[in-house]
Amino acid sequence: MEVSQLRHLKDAEAELARIKRMYAELALDHHALKDVLSRKGRARLVDCN
Repeated sequence: MEVSQLRHLKDAEAELARIKRMYAELALDHHALKDVLSRKGRARLVDCN
């Protein structure tokens, strides 16, 4: 491989790592929001009874 190809590969790997971190953060946010919303729903059911 040439130097320019290696540089391109390294840049692509760094970008992939950044995207994976971003996806992981969004997945955690999504899970947390679902948890909060499910708790609010249960709280409403308890208040209605």
